Amino acid sequence: MERVYNFSAGPSMLPLEVLEKAQAEMLCYGESGMSVMEMSHRSKDFMDILAGAEASLRKLMNIPDNYKVLFMQGGASTQFAAVPLNLLSERKCADYIVSGQFSKKAATEAKKYADVAIAASSGGANTTFSTIPETTRADFRPDADYVHICFNNTIYGTKFHYIPDTGNIPLVADMSSCILSEPIDVSKFALIYAGAQKNVAPAGVTIVIVRSDLIGNADPKTPAMLDYKLMAENDSMYNTPPCWCIYMAKLVFDWLLSIGGLEEMKRRNERKASLLYDYLDDQHYYTTNVDKKCRSLMNVVFFTGDAELDAKFAKEAAAAGLKNLKGHRSVGGMRASIYNCMPYEGVEKLVKFMKKFAEDNPKLTL
Repeated sequence: MERVYNFSAGPSMLPLEVLEKAQAEMLCYGESGMSVMEMSHRSKDFMDILAGAEASLRKLMNIPDNYKVLFMQGGASTQFAAVPLNLLSERKCADYIVSGQFSKKAATEAKKYADVAIAASSGGANTTFSTIPETTRADFRPDADYVHICFNNTIYGTKFHYIPDTGNIPLVADMSSCILSEPIDVSKFALIYAGAQKNVAPAGVTIVIVRSDLIGNADPKTPAMLDYKLMAENDSMYNTPPCWCIYMAKLVFDWLLSIGGLEEMKRRNERKASLLYDYLDDQHYYTTNVDKKCRSLMNVVFFTGDAELDAKFAKEAAAAGLKNLKGHRSVGGMRASIYNCMPYEGVEKLVKFMKKFAEDNPKLTL
């Protein structure tokens, strides 16, 4: 069967070159005589894979030496608890910017451990998280242990167009759906975490990049598997890590370096997003309610305005090889997730399909 264009919000597409390399090494990695899925995580072969993955990620993101890189389990949602458990001081005070469902969930989880204040929100009774709230340093409590944001909102198709000024308060960012999509200044953040299944690898590993001075103050009741200090001291191998996912992540990191790094990736992503947004802006059949200055490069949400037409669109698109375009159940409509590995040709085919669908399915006008 021919490969399709997978617009899923995650797990998402992986680079064909990476899949082919993994296929070639599936039965035997190097001279090991076994698959990566079979080898001991303490073996030299896997230790080299792990070290190589970290080195390539550090190079890609220009991660400063005073930051630890951890490969953790449990998905990014597990970090909703790990962050407060590791970063709260005796004050147990944290500020959250709520710009979508996942930042809202993160704040809800943190309330189990901390005095949580919603410093700013783009949600509410009459809004649908269609923008990113603007903040200044004055919006944050001076005694907050950290400020948390979700940098890209997968469900609603928005992205932070600025880095909040939190002064000396550590800034924590969930970058699950935008990590490695463009260069960022890691030093502006105290902690970055990201589930791998959007831009990095299969589901099963979460990347945590944390400033070293924030490690070592975990609540004594913190589970061992969530303790950043314990994970750092054991090079992410306190127990058996998700070896295959880390191996796949290394292949993707190396692929990104081979094409020119994150500057080139940003160029490609902007080109894809522009193609789709330019079409949406130049017609009247589909609508998108996202504030233009907050548009995501990764997730594009749009609607016909008719639930039956939306369902027909998703079904016919899938039959045409454009899979997983149905919008999130809480929003409806359509969502095209055009992560790093979605080729330009896939977006071209989507726009062509959108034009034909609009021609073939005229909407009634009064």
